[in-house]
Amino acid sequence: MLKFFRQIGIPLQNLYEQTKQAFLTADPDLKIEQTRQVVSRWNAGELEWLEGARPELLNQPGRLDTPEIVAPAEVNKRKFGKEKGRAALIHALAHIELTAVNLALDSVYRYRDMPKEFYADWMQCAGEEANHFIALRGRLREMGYDYGSFSAHGELWSMAVDTGDDMLERMGIVHRVFEARALDVIPKAVQRFDQLGDKKMVDVLTMIANEEVGHVSSGTRWYHYQCNKRQLDPNQTFINLLWKYMKGPLKGPFNYEERLKAGFTQPELAMMEAMDKNKPPVTL
Repeated sequence: MLKFFRQIGIPLQNLYEQTKQAFLTADPDLKIEQTRQVVSRWNAGELEWLEGARPELLNQPGRLDTPEIVAPAEVNKRKFGKEKGRAALIHALAHIELTAVNLALDSVYRYRDMPKEFYADWMQCAGEEANHFIALRGRLREMGYDYGSFSAHGELWSMAVDTGDDMLERMGIVHRVFEARALDVIPKAVQRFDQLGDKKMVDVLTMIANEEVGHVSSGTRWYHYQCNKRQLDPNQTFINLLWKYMKGPLKGPFNYEERLKAGFTQPELAMMEAMDKNKPPVTL
């Protein structure tokens, strides 16, 4: 399609400029709409990706004044026994999904000279994360709340900034640690909402759980790409990254079945379980 447009003289829009614009947009509704438009144009073959201006250092996405960003210990309580507590949990998930949209856009804009499949993976991820945010925000609104009704913490984006200069570390930590945590915890949340008879949330979380496997798989694929490029052992490198960034073992239990689907290896999972139990676990 790109070749055809060039042959007939139609100017192409640039993938990087389009993702930059969506990344810097503050209003969530506009950001989501722009993201979905970029994904649609990418899928239609209408965006140039082989060329583009040198990426700027963009460490903060556009955002409104709400939700208030606080320390993790200060976020609103998420008690399942009360509707407000369940709304706070849904709000936390919506915040994670909107952050994930920004992460996907940032990966496309930040990392250049990658195979086309890299940009295809993160464009697909951006579109799916946008759908997740829409579904969760819709449920919040049905409950009488909205995105911004509760506080949120910025640990996920903070780690994205810390690892942004090294794609291997970004893929290894942000997607294979923070995002992969969803593989462990969302199935349990599905069970609890099912017990409450909230079929809509069961359907939303089931969709998210199924698609997060693909997102973590993308992180794994490009983590391995960088390991192979640098001739590093991916299993040991992953454990080294845990000690570098997480300062200790992760908190289990781990969903082995879903993590294996997402590209984790048996040696990785075994090493995660065997990490020093005397150190305090890290809760994601």
